[in-house]
Amino acid sequence: MQSLEGLNEKQQEAVLKTDGPVMILAGAGSGKTRTLVTRISHLLSEKQIPPYRILALTFSNKAAREMRERISVATGADLQALQVTTFHSFCARLLRLEANYLGLSKNFTIYDDGESKSVAKTILGQFAANSFRDIKVNELLSFVDQLKNNGFYMGHPQQNEEVWAEDMDELLPYFQAYEAELVRSNAVDFGGLITGVLRLFAEFPDVLARYQKRYHYILVDEYQDTNRAQFYLVQHLVGARGNVCVVGDEDQSIYSWRGADIRNILDFEKVFPAYELIKLEQNYRSTQNIIDAAKCVISHNQMRKGKDIWTGNESGDKIELVECQNDKVEANWIASEIYSLIDRGVSPLDISVFYRNNFQSRIIEDAFRLRNIAYRIVGGIRFYDRKEIKDMLSYMRLVVNPKDSLALVRIINTPARGIGVTTIRKLEEEAVRKNQSLWETLLELVRIPEQFKHIRITGKAKKAIDSFIELFETCMRMEEENLSSEHEFLPSAIFSKLLNESSYMFSLQEERTHEARARLENLEEFERAIAQYEDDIQKLGERPSLAGFLEVVVLDNDQIDPEDESGKRDEVALMTIHGAKGLEYPYVFLTGAEENLFPSYLNIEEGDMGIEEERRLFYVGMTRAMKKLWISFAAGRLQWGNVQFNPPSRFIDEIPMEFCRKSRESENEIVYQINRKSNSYGASHTKMVEKSFIKDDSLEKRRKYPKGSRVEHSLYGKGKVLDSEGLGDDEKVLIEFPGGVKKRFMVRFAPLKML
Repeated sequence: MQSLEGLNEKQQEAVLKTDGPVMILAGAGSGKTRTLVTRISHLLSEKQIPPYRILALTFSNKAAREMRERISVATGADLQALQVTTFHSFCARLLRLEANYLGLSKNFTIYDDGESKSVAKTILGQFAANSFRDIKVNELLSFVDQLKNNGFYMGHPQQNEEVWAEDMDELLPYFQAYEAELVRSNAVDFGGLITGVLRLFAEFPDVLARYQKRYHYILVDEYQDTNRAQFYLVQHLVGARGNVCVVGDEDQSIYSWRGADIRNILDFEKVFPAYELIKLEQNYRSTQNIIDAAKCVISHNQMRKGKDIWTGNESGDKIELVECQNDKVEANWIASEIYSLIDRGVSPLDISVFYRNNFQSRIIEDAFRLRNIAYRIVGGIRFYDRKEIKDMLSYMRLVVNPKDSLALVRIINTPARGIGVTTIRKLEEEAVRKNQSLWETLLELVRIPEQFKHIRITGKAKKAIDSFIELFETCMRMEEENLSSEHEFLPSAIFSKLLNESSYMFSLQEERTHEARARLENLEEFERAIAQYEDDIQKLGERPSLAGFLEVVVLDNDQIDPEDESGKRDEVALMTIHGAKGLEYPYVFLTGAEENLFPSYLNIEEGDMGIEEERRLFYVGMTRAMKKLWISFAAGRLQWGNVQFNPPSRFIDEIPMEFCRKSRESENEIVYQINRKSNSYGASHTKMVEKSFIKDDSLEKRRKYPKGSRVEHSLYGKGKVLDSEGLGDDEKVLIEFPGGVKKRFMVRFAPLKML
């Protein structure tokens, strides 16, 4: 059969075993996608199954689109008839067809994360007076996700305890109110698309029977990433016919924090006892040394079906295990090694650096910029562009320059202090009217309140503004004394005061979500960057200051002019290992392999289940490498102002030495290849290219502030017009101010002047 050409024996078996329940365990780099595409093509071409009788579910629109296109090329099938889609797209379409059963109209709205957050804020406001504690928006949304990932919906029979979540008794009323608000709005959130179908099938068996009759073959890709709700959905759809094929790898189940449940693979035979297990164990991606080493690591896990991964590729280079004196040495060594690779002709596109947590990128980014190594952050944003970092930079900027109105607007209600958008807008208008800074207007509000009787400000907002000003005046005095006297208030001390007394840290700790935890780790790394600056300046015999640190951040974070589009630059990829799943690179650096970092101390506390997921994550990182793999760890790592001496990761001990070569790097061994006079740092992120439209040049010339002109705003300072539209009284402009802040104004009302 022509469709089976090029497939190995196990892949062919996975294609031809079409009837009954089948689980295909597809090891890393084993040609899983090709096998799945060939299996669907075989059903269409050889078994003559109509396209509408086959349902294939995956996790991204991109993966679904690529699979449809490959099947269409192989079989000539109509792309529109192929039911290859995502779980959420399938459920959205089904709910629109059957909306009347659930009291929805067919044009119901699907709420995105931002809209769900708005609903959560409304609900928390309703409960505020009777709440025993201050529940955060993200905490409530995390609880909602946890319930829906487990398949819970309003009216659920609740016979299975696994649908319940932590804090159920306390937060269930909030969930009920949240769901009621969605119903009133004729809306469904992302998780509700799945649970809505589960409810539909549970309450209306005739509807379920109709879909079971329609789909004769169900296929699920990336099955290890399914949550319990998706597992129940598949179970319902399969019905008595039993033709279900799931493709996944329990050794790559790394998204439990997002709801993925490894039990869906491990317990498959409990639901489908007559299933057949097929293992794809030949790896086509990596060298034999990498595969053998990774296989030894993952074999320590107990929660797995078990596979004997092997490859016919050459042995290749041994894995480099590199012990570094500290994390700064580690970052410099990585940059130096990559600099040498590129100098030898290796394309930057073939190189990637993996880390366990986002905060680890900061020191690596700094080392890359010093060597003019172009890089991009994959699946994330640059360290200094992350929200929590920009927030704290704004706090610090306001201490140094109280007239920085952009910084003030960003943080005056961050975290929430009851100072609403309307209040801020009125104060901005007052500042413009009096031709003074927003800070000066706030001071007047506190000290001469009788002048502000025309502005209605709540007592809560007034009290919050008093506390806000008191904090900043104290920090301003600390910075002034540092610069003008023998008293030395280090920038780290001012930062710590701002972080804690502004309640910024407390608000994140209260959220108790994965996102908040990651932001706290980034703030920890930011404090470390400040401490590193202080150490560097003191070694030069100079006095560290907040102003000096901010200047270093601005200069070190300088980029190539974003308007310079003269050729695309090759870039090294930096990413978390979670973001690396599904990717491959010839040269991979796996960093920070230390206890309490990788494995994470959070998962260590969870016991065996947590450790096994960390080990799977380590395995995923190793098996992304095709030709060469480096694994590095630091003897000492600076965290929260203290050097932590963590031992090497337990996963390193699980790699037999026959597959490795060990080395050490210390500060005096690193070869620095830095051009300190150069400002041409490599681009660290993919350019954001504005959409271009055909415009009437004559209209642009007639505008008061045409695109590209330099202007000055009386409150925000100098900026550049990025876009303009309309003429005369209707002219609007989009202006970018220092720090990348963009604001849109109606020209006739804005205090602007041309420069």
